Amino acid sequence: MEKALEVRNLTVSYGSKIVLRNVTFNIPAGVSVSMVGPNGAGKSTLLKAALGLIERDSGEVDVLGAPFNPRQGVLAYIPQKEIIDWDFPVTVRDVVTMGRGARHGWLGRPGRKDRAAVEQALEKCGMTEYTDRHIRQLSGGQQQRVFIARALAQGARILIMDEPFAGVDAATENAILDLMDGLRAEGRTLIMVNHDLDILDRFDWIVMLNGTLIAAGPMAETYNEKNRRLTFGPTLSEIVRAEQIIAKGVAR
Repeated sequence: MEKALEVRNLTVSYGSKIVLRNVTFNIPAGVSVSMVGPNGAGKSTLLKAALGLIERDSGEVDVLGAPFNPRQGVLAYIPQKEIIDWDFPVTVRDVVTMGRGARHGWLGRPGRKDRAAVEQALEKCGMTEYTDRHIRQLSGGQQQRVFIARALAQGARILIMDEPFAGVDAATENAILDLMDGLRAEGRTLIMVNHDLDILDRFDWIVMLNGTLIAAGPMAETYNEKNRRLTFGPTLSEIVRAEQIIAKGVAR
């Protein structure tokens, strides 16, 4: 099976503090992945280090079987909303067109194929009617769909998203998950930092972190009580077990 992402012996420090230690795992192509762990576990740090956005102490990262090269355009990164400048004067169409920059050149004008790719991406994400709006005029869920559309216009086979569900309501969360299901059905790989453990059944694969790798693998095999305790501590594991007991009682 083709590996979408392979991380080997990744260690990252902030000053004298080691945030991630000797992390090794791989993710097969064509799956949806939830990356979970408590606050400060190193989830966002792992993504940024893997993408070369912050310095690694050690470690190697391959994307689709080769060392990661951002110029290839096979991977798109959607950061946390908090670090995006929403006041920058761009429309929805402008943002999505940025995904074509590597193809027509940053100083060049988008061509017919670029415009067609942008329109197709906007339609797929349900954002066609918002194309001329400023991005700050959109809701949180709409903003997320715009950046997903930019990744699709880029032609990325792998989408990495840092907390895409932060600050959105349940209906919007489900709409984004439905979109993710459609993209996965097309063969794309989706990797998301996620704090909502109630939606883990919507993912194929899980990566569990707490300063180091606790476990990584198929959801059904990996998200168990032992790994929950190692990742979150005994309190969360007891809450999950109580919820399961309640759910079984309701189902009877």
